[in-house]
Amino acid sequence: MTHTNHASERSDDIDTREPLEIDRFDDLPEIGEMDLAERQALRRVAGLSTELQDVTEVEYRRLRLERVVLVGVWTSGTATDAENSLLELKLLAETAGSEVLEGLIQRRQKPDTATYIGSGKAQELADIVEATGADTVVCDGELSPGQLRQLEEVVKVKVIDRTMLILDIFAQHAKSREGKAQVELAQLNYLLPRLRGWGGNLSRQVGGRAANGVGIGGRGPGETKIELDRRRIRERMAKLRRQIGEMTTARETKRARRLSREVPAVAIAGYTNAGKSSLLNRLTSAGVLVEDALFATLDPTVRRAHTPDGRLFTLADTVGFVRHLPHQLVEAFRSTLEEIGDADLILHVVDGSHPDPESQLAAVREVVSEIESAHDIPEIVVVNKADVADPVVLAQLEAKEKPIVVVSARTGAGIDELMALIERELPRFDQEVRLLVPYQRGDLISRAHREGEVLGIEHTGDGTILHARVLPSLFAELERTAKPVETV
Repeated sequence: MTHTNHASERSDDIDTREPLEIDRFDDLPEIGEMDLAERQALRRVAGLSTELQDVTEVEYRRLRLERVVLVGVWTSGTATDAENSLLELKLLAETAGSEVLEGLIQRRQKPDTATYIGSGKAQELADIVEATGADTVVCDGELSPGQLRQLEEVVKVKVIDRTMLILDIFAQHAKSREGKAQVELAQLNYLLPRLRGWGGNLSRQVGGRAANGVGIGGRGPGETKIELDRRRIRERMAKLRRQIGEMTTARETKRARRLSREVPAVAIAGYTNAGKSSLLNRLTSAGVLVEDALFATLDPTVRRAHTPDGRLFTLADTVGFVRHLPHQLVEAFRSTLEEIGDADLILHVVDGSHPDPESQLAAVREVVSEIESAHDIPEIVVVNKADVADPVVLAQLEAKEKPIVVVSARTGAGIDELMALIERELPRFDQEVRLLVPYQRGDLISRAHREGEVLGIEHTGDGTILHARVLPSLFAELERTAKPVETV
């Protein structure tokens, strides 16, 4: 009786006394929907604040969207290219949780070595920052430590560059232990050369008269505060590299298990927000998080899928790419990017509704080229978002890229054509057999249905004649057990 009471108190138990209605679970949210709901559970809304103006006694931290001004230097390409780059920076800034007030582009031969945009333009930028009430300046490029410091001295607000912005987005969206470690390693790698002291009182730990008489045990120049911080950062980076190395071993073990089963692997690569996760959900019902934001998903997801003729293969969703992806991230996410290098086929997803999809293709291929094992892997260009794309842009892409397929992960258009193309491009590891299998080895027939492609079955008095394409492991087992049909 006591056992029954305890069992009834558990809310997660299924009551087996009633018929199980599968339809009751159809309305439950998928994993991706729950992740999206959790991410959007607390949102700051612009324009709903009642801010105090006169706060003199204490520091007042305003809980609101960060107000930013974007600055870009146009050194090459057309004006449209420069505007598209700044538009992408705007999307990055909004994804990081800020409100964009102004966007400025300056035409220069090369960025100014001192203030990135030159002393005169820096003063104009300071006036714009003061007029708009911005509290951050975001530069469309990677600034040196000297450029960051000198531009901050002119504009009198925080200055960050494109790399720091992308790292901040990654830090917000990383969920897994491996993803968090990779992002922290990239952030520390970026921070190390840009570390600087904040005031003379923290600049040096010294003793004796130089430190106003600290006394015994404090004499000598000591270790500077900044050197101490750098040493701690290096120690933390070394620890993170060891942790990532251990996680990489586990990932390689899983990958080796998939390879030992001789299952073809397909990797989904592409520009950020091109619809890779949506395509994975459409092909496999994976239920991963989908959000109209840059770098919404960072952790790779591997799912099983089947071609129209029944062949099993794996689909791996990888981290998105972007123009001038920070080198620190490429290094930190190298273990994740190895999913691309170990694939038998790459689905290169590109956003068909983007104003310049060809630059997206070039940016992704630039990063993929850094993966040594990915050079000779066949590639299928998948143009997504066909339902909102410009037909002229689609026609241009179809004329330049081969093989190519146009799909819409939202509506399902073109998915059948994509699966047929995957089936044609995947390497064949299987072998065709026609053997007589004894009836007592029905398990081999089941494996042929489950792991291979059965072309025909015929039952005779001596056994089952199996005509199928099977993997080498099953082929070896069949050769030991079955007999060739011709000798029967």
